[in-house]
Amino acid sequence: MGAKKARVIARLDVKDENLVKGIQLEGLRKLGPPNDFARKYYASGIDEILYIDIVASLYNRNNLSYIVRKTCEEIFIPVTVGGGLRSVEDVRHILSMGADKAAINTAAIRRPELISEVAEAFGSQCMVLSVQAKKSRTQSGRWEAYFDNGREHSGYDVVEWVKRAEALGAGEILLTSVDSEGLQRGADLPLIEAVCSAVRIPVIYCGGIGKPADAVLAVKAGAAAVASASVFHYGKYTPSDIKQALTGAGTGVRQTW
Repeated sequence: MGAKKARVIARLDVKDENLVKGIQLEGLRKLGPPNDFARKYYASGIDEILYIDIVASLYNRNNLSYIVRKTCEEIFIPVTVGGGLRSVEDVRHILSMGADKAAINTAAIRRPELISEVAEAFGSQCMVLSVQAKKSRTQSGRWEAYFDNGREHSGYDVVEWVKRAEALGAGEILLTSVDSEGLQRGADLPLIEAVCSAVRIPVIYCGGIGKPADAVLAVKAGAAAVASASVFHYGKYTPSDIKQALTGAGTGVRQTW
């Protein structure tokens, strides 16, 4: 990692106005108002908040305006928003609510030029490519990019897709292991290594973090940041716990204050 500091990110999946959590992106359970969780994680030293509108495809738009605006009035760390962002105008709107970055998956798969359009309009640092990776059923050591909450095949090889996205102007990759997501049994380390060795831009890893040691392994595999949901939402560990483990392992963390 050199001098770079690992970031710890809280992922909040939102359906309507509720924070929800599933396993492998399915079987959702309501947990409460997302702003309450965001404030709690901010108080515990989280580096960033990641909001994903998981039913945006049903509405054909991102439905998080109010939640994002309220969060950005109360906490002062970067906020990334994803789900249903299909155009430069959609991104402009969510940034006007206070978000710092836009995570785009489906629309980028359908029209990769959107990556360049967003990067040119707002800067590469704003354009986060969201990748939902599943192990290939036919090729060992390969992964396919999915969309629509891990349900739809893109036919894209994950490693080739992230290389292309970087060339088009993406400034960051949000890499979710659908196979590991919600299981709390550890990160998909071969996936992290494959993606991080293919690109120079930062990779945020999400999926399977069940304890601080899992985050340490993800960062040692190359991730610039680890995004967790279940481990925080259910009170198993706090952002501070993860940061202490990263510091103890010598990887270094961002100083929030």
